[in-house]
Amino acid sequence: MGIPTEPIGSIPRPPALLSAMAGGDAAALAAAQSAAVADTISRLEQTGSPVLVDGEQSKPSFATYPITGMTALAPDGAVIPFADGHTRQLPVLTGGPFRYQVHAESYLRAAREHTSLPVKQAVIAPSALSLLYPAAGIDGYPRKAFVDDLIAEAEADIRGCLDAGAHVVQVDFTEGRLSLKLDPSGGLLDDFIALNNQVLDRFSADERARIGVHTCPGGDQDSTHSADVDYAGLLPKLFGLHAGNFYVQLASEAEPDRVLGIIAEHLPPGARVFVGVTDPIDPRVETPEQVRDRVLAAARHLPADRLGTCDDCGFSPFADDISTSRDIAFAKIAARVEGTALAARELGV
Repeated sequence: MGIPTEPIGSIPRPPALLSAMAGGDAAALAAAQSAAVADTISRLEQTGSPVLVDGEQSKPSFATYPITGMTALAPDGAVIPFADGHTRQLPVLTGGPFRYQVHAESYLRAAREHTSLPVKQAVIAPSALSLLYPAAGIDGYPRKAFVDDLIAEAEADIRGCLDAGAHVVQVDFTEGRLSLKLDPSGGLLDDFIALNNQVLDRFSADERARIGVHTCPGGDQDSTHSADVDYAGLLPKLFGLHAGNFYVQLASEAEPDRVLGIIAEHLPPGARVFVGVTDPIDPRVETPEQVRDRVLAAARHLPADRLGTCDDCGFSPFADDISTSRDIAFAKIAARVEGTALAARELGV
């Protein structure tokens, strides 16, 4: 059966797409996005990847695709600081009702036109989108009404992908680790977990087996927002999410064996963990042997039938991030695929 291996999501955009993004011509942009998706699928197939993604070539970012084109927004929302000093800022909602303008199902259907292989689809966690609601509230649109709308929209986003044939749906939850920096008491994390579970609990056990949650310390312009937050505070609560798969950044961790011990202690029965074996913000391309050794280290803590591999994070979660080249991203993915196969053979699975 081997050890399953999957990409996380984003791939750096090609120059033609970056140029079209800056050009302001909607038709040219759509054509460039379509060409970039086709090229991404083709190059992932060439790496031998058994599960594909569209590389988020048509998303403005992993977090903001649902609000693309929304008018009831102001620019001065939550600010996310990164370790190198740069920031990303979310918009803030100015009115309701809250409705997704774009559903991830549309990206999945476009990707599946180019391949017969399994395709996974990443969606943003409702907890991240909850940050759009202003602390001061909105006249005539209370927070409870917003949360009810958000839960319904997030469910529809995931369900649409499952119904459209997604191999799995990955819920991006990068704000989980960040929440412990914003609120070391863990109260904000508890709120995020509870909100996400309100969505996940709308799915059957069989459906949740095709839903996973991704955690990482952020990855943008070769920097992170929460790598200094100890996983010991996050992982036990993360595994309280009602999902069948967990994708955990690990290759860039300073103490991977300690983290693996935490995972082994708290991983829910029946769930599978995909551990990160390539670091997207390190320009050095891992060798297949390095990947193999990381998988074997994980297998000393976890049974092989509950283990998978992934990249730590997406390679370009914000469309304008060009800190990693497209060629390096595909080289790292190829090393992950080959190294995972090497480990599987050594483990006899």
